[in-house]
Amino acid sequence: MLKLFRFLKPYILPIVTVLALMFMGAMADLILPTLMANIVNTGVVNGDIAYIFRTGAFMLLIAFGGISCAVLSSFFSSGVTLGFSKKVRSGIFARVESYSLYEFDRIGTASLVTRTTNDVNQLQASLSMMMSIMVRAPIMCVGGVIMAVSRDRVLSLVLFLAVPLLAVLIISIAGRGVSLFSAMQSKLDRLNMIIREKLSGIRVVRAFDRTEREKERFDGASRGIMDTAMEIAGIMNLMMPAVMLVMNFTIIAVLWFGGLRAAAGNMRVGDIMAFVQYSTQILFSLMMVSMLFIMIPRAQASAVRINEVLELEPGIRDPETAKRGGKRKGSVEFRDVSFTYHGAEQPAICNISFTAGPGEVTAIIGGTGSGKSTLVSLIPRFYDVESGSVIIDGMDVREMALEDLRRRIGFVPQKAVLFSGTAADNIRFGAEGADDAGIKRAAETAQAAAFIESMEEGYDSTIEQGGVNLSGGQKQRVSIARAIARKPEIYVFDDSFSAFDFKTDAALRAALKKETADASVFIVAQRVATIMDADRIIVLEDGKVAGMGAHKELMQSCGIYREIVYSQISEEELA
Repeated sequence: MLKLFRFLKPYILPIVTVLALMFMGAMADLILPTLMANIVNTGVVNGDIAYIFRTGAFMLLIAFGGISCAVLSSFFSSGVTLGFSKKVRSGIFARVESYSLYEFDRIGTASLVTRTTNDVNQLQASLSMMMSIMVRAPIMCVGGVIMAVSRDRVLSLVLFLAVPLLAVLIISIAGRGVSLFSAMQSKLDRLNMIIREKLSGIRVVRAFDRTEREKERFDGASRGIMDTAMEIAGIMNLMMPAVMLVMNFTIIAVLWFGGLRAAAGNMRVGDIMAFVQYSTQILFSLMMVSMLFIMIPRAQASAVRINEVLELEPGIRDPETAKRGGKRKGSVEFRDVSFTYHGAEQPAICNISFTAGPGEVTAIIGGTGSGKSTLVSLIPRFYDVESGSVIIDGMDVREMALEDLRRRIGFVPQKAVLFSGTAADNIRFGAEGADDAGIKRAAETAQAAAFIESMEEGYDSTIEQGGVNLSGGQKQRVSIARAIARKPEIYVFDDSFSAFDFKTDAALRAALKKETADASVFIVAQRVATIMDADRIIVLEDGKVAGMGAHKELMQSCGIYREIVYSQISEEELA
């Protein structure tokens, strides 16, 4: 948790101001009981009305000063805590932005969302409480003991028995709940994951009539959080009654023994009243510390989770001396490339070698899990190769700056991803400087212009988050237009034509030939008709190359390719 305090550096002055205000407020509270005792002992006993008014006015002035300090400290502490949480969230977001897909796979999207929101909120609440308690409570406790002892040393023995008893009680109760807070946050991660799955897959859930099953999953995760929260609450709820019990018995003892001492003439009534107030302040400060024992363990669990995000170094970074490519060409070469996912027993792809030049179309086909998407993900360096190398324009991608590398590539993922905004904004996402003419040209090439222009506001029509107001084919066409608008030297289409009918598929490929004449094109496809005209077809099976060549060559030399072709196209149609 201490590591996160580096985000507080810009707020050193406000923090010092808050602590100073807290100190002055605590001192004001410590002075008031003494003044009250003086009024009773001197003013009331002697009947000195003028003294009562003078001292009373002074008490009001001090009370007003204490209130002013409390208001100002709350104002400054709010600015510190809110600014701190803002900086922590920004730090988490910036770190996550630098992650490779490996780090995303390791932590999980649902957990990242929880850590950015709920965990930061826990830190914010704990910091706010710490700023209001960590100065005030010790001053009130120590100062109260000193002032109480100054009033009557014998009666102070009651406090020397009550304070250690209360401290042991608080520590023993709070210690039992510490381990439960980490479990609570992990269960929140799972609940968040289930909610995300349910919302993103609502159509599938309803289509297969699995609503009741999803309710059971949600109820199970929610019940787990409830059980843990109830266990924590059961432990922590013992604290307040225990503190109040000790506090009330302490006040009873003070009044009892103080009354006996006053009757014996060893103590004045005003001192008893002051002693009761100091006892209350001491025990109340310990009660405030007990609240810290509730908040800090939970904040510590959240801080550990946030530190995991901030300290996890991205596996894919710019090299120390990044090489920038010269004249852009678009040649891509795989040299004996192998790659294995973390924790996998078998490599996803093994010993892949080929060369693709500008103006060539390289198609990749194979069964599910054969490594097609993995292969093209190595080009923009979403993952780093385990062995071998990926060469672009004569340079290893690991020696290139990531910005320079990815600026050369127009990538269309397997699952079309659109953002909330207009159709033009989504296409311009690939090229911020693109003008309206360039946006329209990209949409026409991607066969998206017709349906975009038929929308109510054309290119200014709103696209909802994830493109939920578009069909699968429309989302894919907008994604392709986004890549085309970038005018890259390498195009990667990861199974991006699967939602098209044959007519749209053919029209799109014909338009792409003109647009990508000077670029290298990689197409991952399941449909043979999409790739039959490719210059090079790579057939993958279990991560290995089962065949490579043009369509006619593979029909003669590769049995796996023939099986795929005949499963989709009859011999008569092929002829």
